[in-house]
Amino acid sequence: MAVLAHAEATDIACYLEAIALPAHEDLREPENGLVMVRGRVGGDGAPFNLGEATVSRAAVRLSTGEVGFGYTLGRNRHKAKLIALCDAMVQSDEFAATVEAGVIAPLRAATIEKRNRRSAEAAATRVDFYTLVRGEG
Repeated sequence: MAVLAHAEATDIACYLEAIALPAHEDLREPENGLVMVRGRVGGDGAPFNLGEATVSRAAVRLSTGEVGFGYTLGRNRHKAKLIALCDAMVQSDEFAATVEAGVIAPLRAATIEKRNRRSAEAAATRVDFYTLVRGEG
């Protein structure tokens, strides 16, 4: 689910086009809403409300009965529905391997490549500081 949440909606849709999608119905129409983001003082101290974030969610049911849920930060209802559809298909014995190989694996590879590229770009700007000690006497 993390791979799908971090991917672009256009990329998910592109990979899903290559798969024959099963018949499905919306259990929950894609919708936008707000969630309260909580933090903790010092990481493990007293909780406090940091603010609100927009979230999109959807739920679908395949004709074979599998139910999938999709949540994503932001106001992209289409992406939430695509994530829900992938979630339902992964639970199906018939579609699980196809979705893993045709959608999730390529998105995971792209995410790893993007992360490695960003790390390399950041490493190129790394500055090493050395402490010089003056000798006395």
